[in-house]
Amino acid sequence: MQIQRKHSLKTPALNLWPARLDIIQGATGLLLVVFMWGHMLLVSSILLGKDAMYFVARLFEGQYFFGRPYPLLVSFIAAAVFILFAVHALIAIRRMPGSYREYRAFWQHSRSLRHPDTTLWLLQVITGLLLMFFATVHLYGMFTHPADIGPYASSDRVVSGVMWPMYLLLLFAVELHAGIGIYRLAIKWGWPRGKNPRATRRILIRLKWVISVFFIVLGLLTLAAYIKIGIEHSDQVGERYVPAALQAQEAKPAKDK
Repeated sequence: MQIQRKHSLKTPALNLWPARLDIIQGATGLLLVVFMWGHMLLVSSILLGKDAMYFVARLFEGQYFFGRPYPLLVSFIAAAVFILFAVHALIAIRRMPGSYREYRAFWQHSRSLRHPDTTLWLLQVITGLLLMFFATVHLYGMFTHPADIGPYASSDRVVSGVMWPMYLLLLFAVELHAGIGIYRLAIKWGWPRGKNPRATRRILIRLKWVISVFFIVLGLLTLAAYIKIGIEHSDQVGERYVPAALQAQEAKPAKDK
């Protein structure tokens, strides 16, 4: 007696986690890029004068909302950004080569392919590794010393604290990584759509470099302004800046006496 066995073809369950992780990585990356570009614009307020930068610093501390500054708000922002950064980095690590052999193989393939996007991906990996160190150091400093932000306090940290070399490297790493990340997100999700994908890709990569160069130049000018103030203020490290309006208010009661 022949026994017939029924074979049921079951479709294996799809593993959705790679797609979910991709979405989380893209979303956290986008949020970080928006924050960093906004942060750069606000930090560059020093180019408009010390009073402008003082206003921005107190704004982050909530002085104009609560009537007095609360530096802990800066610590909260730094912690939130670090959590976003950590989630983004941990997910992104899974795509990086895990050994020297893998890096060497990728480097050899990239040289043979000579594809611009492959080169950009390698640059993004390198800048990402730099950011894991430099961004963590910067965020830790903001979290532990939230009150040390201002025209003089920030400049003293840059010059007297000898942080300018790190900030210089951080500037290039952040802006290159952010620009490449936004470009790759646009390519991955097909935005903007056009009749000629190659032409669209060329436009996007040019736009990416325009944005990166703009923020790098802005960052260099901003860092130079802080260095200049820090050098001028090097013999009075620890003194806090008092804006012109407050100086006038303090001088008026003295005159009345």
